[in-house]
Amino acid sequence: MPSERDTDPEDDLEDGRDESPTERADRNWSEVLQELRVLQTGTQILTGFLLALAFQPAFAELNAGQRGVYLGLVVMSALTSIVALAPVALHRALFHRRAKAQVVAYGHAALVTALATVSVLLIGVVGFVFDVVVDRAAAIVALIALTSVILTLWIIAPGVIRARLSIKAPR
Repeated sequence: MPSERDTDPEDDLEDGRDESPTERADRNWSEVLQELRVLQTGTQILTGFLLALAFQPAFAELNAGQRGVYLGLVVMSALTSIVALAPVALHRALFHRRAKAQVVAYGHAALVTALATVSVLLIGVVGFVFDVVVDRAAAIVALIALTSVILTLWIIAPGVIRARLSIKAPR
């Protein structure tokens, strides 16, 4: 009797795994959930840090520009949490609707978006702290340095690895 993989015209993935499209979607969903957990933990820590700042005595000494940056960071933190939780909300809404592949695709898009927003959040928080603790020049240096590290580790290095893999194993 043919397996689901043998009879599904949309399953043309040659990845060396013997799994049906449903099994693949389940595995991919588990991977998305694990990545969401990691991302959400970091975002929650940053959010807690930001919210605690408003109740510190030194907060009253911030100038209008610093308060604006702070509020922007709080909004970015909330937005990151909302985007990172969106796949879970979709999964709940579509539970038992046989839409796991769509949930996984949505989860992937949400994770990429959340990584973008969390990168802005990380850079912003570090820049904000350097601006408040040291000065604006130190903040700019920190912003440039952190942006360079994120671009290198999150975009350039994965792109190089992906290109090398594509050269080794053409499809």
